[in-house]
Amino acid sequence: MVFDAGGGGSRAPSSGNPLHVILTAPFARQVAVGRWFTVFASLLILTASGATYIFSSYSRALKESLGYDQHTLNTVSFFKDLGANLGVISGLINEVTPPWVVLVIGAAMNLFGYLMVYLAVAGRTAPPPVWLVCLYIFVGSNSQSFANTGALVTTVKNFPENRGVVLGILKGFVGLSGAVYTQLYLAFYGDDAKSLILLIAWLPAAVSIMFVHTIRIMPYPRRRGGQETSSDPFFCFLYISIGLACYLLVMIVVQWQFAFSHTAYSCAAAALLIVLFLPLCVVIKQEYKIHRERELDAAVHATDPPPTITVDHVQMSTTTTSKTETTIEQEGPSTPAPAAGSCMGKWVKTMFRPPARGDDYTILQALVSLDMLVLFVATICGVGGTLTAIDNMGQIGQSLGYPAKSINTFVSLISIWNYAGRVAAGFASETLLERYRLPRPLVLTGVLLLACAGHVLIALGVRHSLYAASVIIGFCFGAQWPLVYAIISEVFGLKFYSTLYNFGGMASPVGSYILNVLVTGRLYDAEADRQPVRGLTAGAGRDKVCLGVECFKRSFLIITAATVFGALVSLVLVYRTWSFYKGDIYARFRDGAGEGEDGGRLPVDQRQRRPAGEGVIAGQRQGGVTK
Repeated sequence: MVFDAGGGGSRAPSSGNPLHVILTAPFARQVAVGRWFTVFASLLILTASGATYIFSSYSRALKESLGYDQHTLNTVSFFKDLGANLGVISGLINEVTPPWVVLVIGAAMNLFGYLMVYLAVAGRTAPPPVWLVCLYIFVGSNSQSFANTGALVTTVKNFPENRGVVLGILKGFVGLSGAVYTQLYLAFYGDDAKSLILLIAWLPAAVSIMFVHTIRIMPYPRRRGGQETSSDPFFCFLYISIGLACYLLVMIVVQWQFAFSHTAYSCAAAALLIVLFLPLCVVIKQEYKIHRERELDAAVHATDPPPTITVDHVQMSTTTTSKTETTIEQEGPSTPAPAAGSCMGKWVKTMFRPPARGDDYTILQALVSLDMLVLFVATICGVGGTLTAIDNMGQIGQSLGYPAKSINTFVSLISIWNYAGRVAAGFASETLLERYRLPRPLVLTGVLLLACAGHVLIALGVRHSLYAASVIIGFCFGAQWPLVYAIISEVFGLKFYSTLYNFGGMASPVGSYILNVLVTGRLYDAEADRQPVRGLTAGAGRDKVCLGVECFKRSFLIITAATVFGALVSLVLVYRTWSFYKGDIYARFRDGAGEGEDGGRLPVDQRQRRPAGEGVIAGQRQGGVTK
């Protein structure tokens, strides 16, 4: 018996003015629900989620309004850092809920935490005890991990082949968020540090709620090499981010040299918003290419010869019987569902029997893995050292005799080069991996060794060397994060990436506490005690101020040694993953047979099974005959 599926004639793709397509409701819907619009939404969410980087901008108002001394203020700052990096909870929530739940929780936490801090600083409530302020700022800063988990992790899963580039771009916008906030609050409220806390309270929450239904995990397209998975738009996003960084740097310098009126600040903020929304033009252009691509595909399929399918009744009967027998054999006798205790025993048994690198580890398998331990130790040494330099840059400049104007320049340089490091590490490591199969942990080793140069410059205290040290420290601090997160996704898989991503971030507060609080803080106070008493004011007691090269010399020599140790430890990971990175680690995403909807890799047995009739459908599309 023969069936003739006739074609209904060819349909040529639309041509002419692209605006006739772009300015239509169906195309607007395509953009709003498309894969690339989720990237644009993630860029804005992460740009608004970097409030923890501008604590120094409102710390003085916090200190004066609540009557804190420096030790108490540093305690509040520590809980801010702890909240920003304690993201395991958001990761676990994201494992069992869609991304919009994580974003809503983060928005509520951000609004509540920072709004309560603002009310306390503005005198709208009774002065809260220190522990309560620490709790408020912990809750507010912890919302940053929810924004990162909801937006960044989802985007990585949507673009698994470009994860290094994705991490570099998104983390780069987080690095620029401090400078963006500075421009916006000057335009909205003027030079009022208390109102800056109010801006931090409502702006991130509003942006997250605006895109709460945009951020979602999308099935990976079966067509490879198409516009939906192209890496070209990421380079456009890169160029826009470079322009944004240059604009912010110019505005920082100009505003420092000249007095700006409120109108001038408003114009500068308006130009900033225009640059921030330029990625939307890239999204529209890419979606138009996808629209054209789909029209061409439809035209090609419409002009194919009518497929002829010959059905053999005997073969179908035999095939059906064989398939039924195979199904019965696969299903086997019915077995009762395993009890909770047996599941727990299975988890414990498999905890020390991980799959091959690149396959999806369970959370326990990853946490007890030697690869994770090595990476975590290297990150503690690297990030802990650079974060210590960033947190103490004001005191370092003061001890070496730099004026206050130069200290503000150091902070700006760190912010801009923090962005540059994040973007450069993401793109460079992806290029080296794609072209030369260079392991990404080896790039991390190079970044750690480069950071040692910045630590040595601070320790030696050479005249005017702090400018170069600020650039090196900012670049290396930013470069480490995309590398660490990409390594975690590549070695341990994407299935539980939400939790493992946040576990990697926990290295930051651990390293900061060891190298900043236990080492640098104690050595600084010890050196200050040896110097003459300075800064006595009525009723204020002694303010420990240390002047001279010796204030931070021993601290940063120790930090340099710790960073070198971290680089050596990272070489262990390079050795262990060398053969893994020499292979094609993204092959399963190009094959289309090895991933689930969430970007995680399917088990082997599920990858080998294909739905019945899949070959027939493929044959029909090719216009062939299937027997």
